[in-house]
Amino acid sequence: MAPSSSLPSVLLVLLLASMPILGALILTNWSDGLELGLGGDELYREILRDETVLRLKELGKISDGEGFLERTFLSPASIRATDVIISWMKDAGLTTWIDQMGNIHGRYEPSNSTDKALLIGSHMDTVIDAGMYDGALGIICAISALKVLKLTGKLERLTRPVEVIAFSDEEGVRFQTTFLGSAAVAGTLPESILQVSDKSGNTVQDVLKLNSFEATATALGQVKYSPESVGSYVEVHLEQGPVLEALGYPLGVVQGIAGQTRLKVIVDGSQGHAGTVPMKLRRDPMVAAAELVVTLESLCKDPSRFLTYDEECGCFTEESLAGLVCTVGELLTWPSASNVIPGQVNFTVDIRAMDDVVRETIVSSFSRIVMQRCDDRLVDCAVEHKHSAAATPCDPELTTQLERATRSAVWAMAPPGNGVHRRAESTPVLMSGAGHDAMAMARLTKVGMVFVRCRGGVSHSPEEHVAEDDVWAAGLALLRFVVAEL
Repeated sequence: MAPSSSLPSVLLVLLLASMPILGALILTNWSDGLELGLGGDELYREILRDETVLRLKELGKISDGEGFLERTFLSPASIRATDVIISWMKDAGLTTWIDQMGNIHGRYEPSNSTDKALLIGSHMDTVIDAGMYDGALGIICAISALKVLKLTGKLERLTRPVEVIAFSDEEGVRFQTTFLGSAAVAGTLPESILQVSDKSGNTVQDVLKLNSFEATATALGQVKYSPESVGSYVEVHLEQGPVLEALGYPLGVVQGIAGQTRLKVIVDGSQGHAGTVPMKLRRDPMVAAAELVVTLESLCKDPSRFLTYDEECGCFTEESLAGLVCTVGELLTWPSASNVIPGQVNFTVDIRAMDDVVRETIVSSFSRIVMQRCDDRLVDCAVEHKHSAAATPCDPELTTQLERATRSAVWAMAPPGNGVHRRAESTPVLMSGAGHDAMAMARLTKVGMVFVRCRGGVSHSPEEHVAEDDVWAAGLALLRFVVAEL
């Protein structure tokens, strides 16, 4: 639910309205209390809401963890989920297959069609201790929309191929490299990815072979789609932020996705006894790592304090810095004992920004600071680049079409007879700070995204939640988009 009409909520909406990244947004008068529950066969509630929600819950129970949701690249739970998703695709009248990277495809191919395909997708993998909507919402909404077309006899009338893809890996949890599934489809996944190892020492190639895939460079190349065969890619995803809830609107369209860089920082010191090595003689990598983590926070909160080169200073506007965020999400020590000064500490760094120049400058500045601080503390440091993706603009024409479909869906679901029939002139237009498969697919074709409101802006957590009627709105918007496009 959106915030109540208290003063903090009003201030939040005013703040959001003034944010540069929401400059394209036309604020709405839709209130939190507006029920989107009007039934009717033309709105296909039983499929787009009721069945979709049941399937989200079913998929959310397929996990490698006990008592929490975890489903990573080609894990046992992922294989079980594959069978379930394939059954849903077949139920929607789609021809299904699994490619050599574990992606699940469900396609309807009109007879004698030579048109480029519309691809709709999201990811089936999760983070550890995940919510059940991230990724799964986009897959199941797409399947449900096509099932409606099948049941209404409209699927056979399509003149253009349409395909749903459940990507095998987007989060990058297992191999610390994102978009394994969508990058393979886009043709940008390097052959060297086959030799990347997880924490257990298993390579991508090992895991593929274990699951009866060929796991060769040739097989990897077979996953790639030709740009000439694809017309566009669309993705429905929960917002993973608080903006739509604050505005009291169930859906938004995405203007672009922030670029991101992932680093691994390795700090080597001198392992020793916690009781016998004097403080002044220690080369403690834990203390150095702690200083670097706090320095990263300061760098991203106030970058002007740290940018030392002339070309860096004064060249960034407040707008270009608005989306900058930096996170240390994982820190490991060796040997990790309470009575031992660690010998090595390593931690991950995630840097995201809407402006690629800002992001690249922060990466280079932090790398330089790491070396300086490590020299000061007499420890050895290395910074490894694990992943980098440029900011991705969504296609303006596709975004306009999705905006039209989302507005039409929300209007159709608005209850009549409530005195004032309040409607937005335009669906909210947002920027995404989170990475999505659309980033990888943009290397193949034009992309568009729809965001769905989530409670409290919470994601990557068991507390992640999307209201049932908002799930319905997303499915209906996607249905109307597909009908209009095909």
